[in-house]
Amino acid sequence: MLSLCRDCSAMIEAVEPLARCRSCGSPRIVAHDELGALSIAHVDCDAFYASIEKRDDPSLIDKPLIIGGGVRGVVSTCCYIARQYGVRSAMPMFKARELCPHAVVIPPDMQKYVAASRQIRALMDELTPLVEPLSIDEAFLDLTGTEELHRAGPAVVLARFARRVEAEVGVTISVGLSHNKFLAKTASDLDKPRGFAVIGKAETIEFLARQPASLIFGVGKVFADTLHRDGFDTIGQLQQADPIELMRRYGDAGSRLARLARGDDSRSVSPDDQMKTVSAETTFNADLKGFDELSTELLALCERLSERLKSKGIAGDTVTLKLKSAGFRLRTRARALMIPTQLANVLYETGLQLLARELDGTAFRLIGIGVSGISAADGVDPVDLVEPAIARRAAAERAIDRVRDRFGRDAVIRGKLYDRVKARAARNKDEKTEENQDDQPPR
Repeated sequence: MLSLCRDCSAMIEAVEPLARCRSCGSPRIVAHDELGALSIAHVDCDAFYASIEKRDDPSLIDKPLIIGGGVRGVVSTCCYIARQYGVRSAMPMFKARELCPHAVVIPPDMQKYVAASRQIRALMDELTPLVEPLSIDEAFLDLTGTEELHRAGPAVVLARFARRVEAEVGVTISVGLSHNKFLAKTASDLDKPRGFAVIGKAETIEFLARQPASLIFGVGKVFADTLHRDGFDTIGQLQQADPIELMRRYGDAGSRLARLARGDDSRSVSPDDQMKTVSAETTFNADLKGFDELSTELLALCERLSERLKSKGIAGDTVTLKLKSAGFRLRTRARALMIPTQLANVLYETGLQLLARELDGTAFRLIGIGVSGISAADGVDPVDLVEPAIARRAAAERAIDRVRDRFGRDAVIRGKLYDRVKARAARNKDEKTEENQDDQPPR
């Protein structure tokens, strides 16, 4: 068995896992039979925003810290101390204050966080050209074939990288190392914070068999309840099921369950500079900073973007939100989807989650939404999606599309956009009236 010291990068072969490093005495040892054979990694910063604030103000180190603000705002992120009280990202601020009334609350400083993110990304680019960012604080890396460049295997390189990020950027990261993206991301959550976890090929089936079915990406609470009623509480039970039977019960979602339950994930790590993008954006007449105003504009853009994707017969698997402040500072935030989409509902819900983290009182002059990781739309967004609620919304959206194709775009208007469309119609009517008055002969 190979043992890796995360503090001095010594790689030691031993019959049993070591309690301490033979070279430096550190107890931070990672031991695994396949440590030298795995090369797909997921790197995730630990409570990123909060870590940066604690880095810059050491008096906050031992205090519960929430990044957010306002009575009607939401939690952007929180430190691990605050999480012990039940505080979570995207939670309403009033609820977070109830759970942890003694927490220190700091509004987000996106300029500072983006600067740190760029530092980390630059360090990643030194390791491999195959870096796929998922958001401001996490990314996949494919280190296949980099041993000669670094004179070390991927595990050693990642341990050095973690120490370098901690020393040069001042935040900690957790690393997941495996043989595909699904398992690498799963591994990065096993040992947080400041973790380093490995899932090898030989143990994949056995490891997954012990996990709850909800571990599989896309299995939310509603679908987990459905699986429970059908007798599937663990991934092991899904492994024992006939894949054809899972497809019969759950459609395309059943096929994904059968594959991921066995750790099968053929997705490659795709650098962002190789992705095509389709997007829609708008610049406001007056700067906006309220959630309701911005989310309404976002929904309208998602409908426009969805129409473009559907008309071109394409879909995307990564959603990117774009915001430009009144001071012309640009923010972009991205999130990868498990399944490519062209649905306005999916685009909007994903964009809304990204938007919620950016509402720090800044006034914005522009908002945009885009998708990358473009592929043909054949078979995407099936009506039998993992979550029944999502399936119903997908079916409803398809029905709306058919009505609009026949009777025009304004034949069906989403409730949130009704006032916006009504105001636009009123403006058009006023402009038409003015034109008619200009055409009247003088009396």
